Amino acid sequence: MPMIRAIRRLTLSCLRPTGSGNWTSRSRFSQTSTENENIKKGEYEYEDPKSEDEVVNVVYLDKYGERRPVRGKVGDNAMYLAHRYGIEIEGACEASLACCTCHVYVHPDFIDKLNSPEPEEEDMLDLAPFLKENSRLGCQIVLTKQIEGIELALPAATRNFYVDGHTPKPH
Repeated sequence: MPMIRAIRRLTLSCLRPTGSGNWTSRSRFSQTSTENENIKKGEYEYEDPKSEDEVVNVVYLDKYGERRPVRGKVGDNAMYLAHRYGIEIEGACEASLACCTCHVYVHPDFIDKLNSPEPEEEDMLDLAPFLKENSRLGCQIVLTKQIEGIELALPAATRNFYVDGHTPKPH
């Protein structure tokens, strides 16, 4: 049943009707709120901080336990930031809340500093292998100064859409 809800949500989450009877994209992260409204999904994370006041340091732990510190900025999406630095988070649905391939474990010191997960995120997490109390979807974590130094660990495996050892590339 969760898979059927996921497919329905993917269809509905990706499209919305326009006034003219056509359909257009409506992903929550199709644009990041910035001064430049022409920035598309994932591009904001490839921009460097404009000042040190914007910097948010993040530590990713890969599935082997190797620490990968990166420098992000306020407003960055944790999944797209990982893509920028070559950290292997798939993100198959491109942050449309239709998969669990960006599943991460949030360090216990930071879990209460994040916004509570939406019901759609919880539905997708139900599909994630190795689910824990501190599981979240990386695509739903937006960096703020309150989570400076956050640690995000990758699980040993994800339910991904690739086979035969393929290494995912950012879209």
